Amino acid sequence: MTASPFHVSFCLPRQTAATSKKVPRTARSDYHLAFNEVYMPGATAVGIAYRDGVVLGAERRITLGNYVISKAGRKVFRVTDNVGAVCAGMVADMQNLVKEVSVYAKLKELESKKALKPNSVAKLMSVMMFERRFAPLLTQVILGGVAAKPTVYVLDPLGSVIPDQYASVGTGAEMATGVIEASYTQSMTHKEARDLLVSSIKAAIQRDAMSGNGIDVLTVDHNGIKEEAINL
Repeated sequence: MTASPFHVSFCLPRQTAATSKKVPRTARSDYHLAFNEVYMPGATAVGIAYRDGVVLGAERRITLGNYVISKAGRKVFRVTDNVGAVCAGMVADMQNLVKEVSVYAKLKELESKKALKPNSVAKLMSVMMFERRFAPLLTQVILGGVAAKPTVYVLDPLGSVIPDQYASVGTGAEMATGVIEASYTQSMTHKEARDLLVSSIKAAIQRDAMSGNGIDVLTVDHNGIKEEAINL
């Protein structure tokens, strides 16, 4: 992901003194940049906590370098009955991570006979990502749910967990964050939060060539999860 806060060059073979002499520094830098551009798809994913719940959303475009692979990619996921997630990065990594977390969360709920809280799901996802830190999943995640209060959690590829009231990840994150910060309040209604999320993603789509082709929205509140598709 070109504008992602992490760089995947740490996944490449370690440079030794011998290999450093054989490969010029400029050539190695160009290789790392090319690796990022080809293998890290762009995206804009947003999560906002409002008065009674959490709204998550992402656009649908999936790219590989400068090629648009799909205009109908899904980056919004139902993790449990009261927790949702939205991702930016490699689609395969997103899908497999959410699938594994969903299975383990369901097993824990069957064992404890109660729903798993959003912070527990976030910690579970964090542990699974940290276990893969030497060959990390190339995805950033915003996970959201409602317990004592609505909260979103941001996870990086190494498993860091950062709770917040709103967040955005992906190549369009800077544009989306600017729109959200200008209007966000904790007392927002669902309609206000949903409209703000859509506006932030639309703003990112206008300037980020790797984002576009519609928006998928997922709302999590005390009544469960609702999904919505918006065609642009």
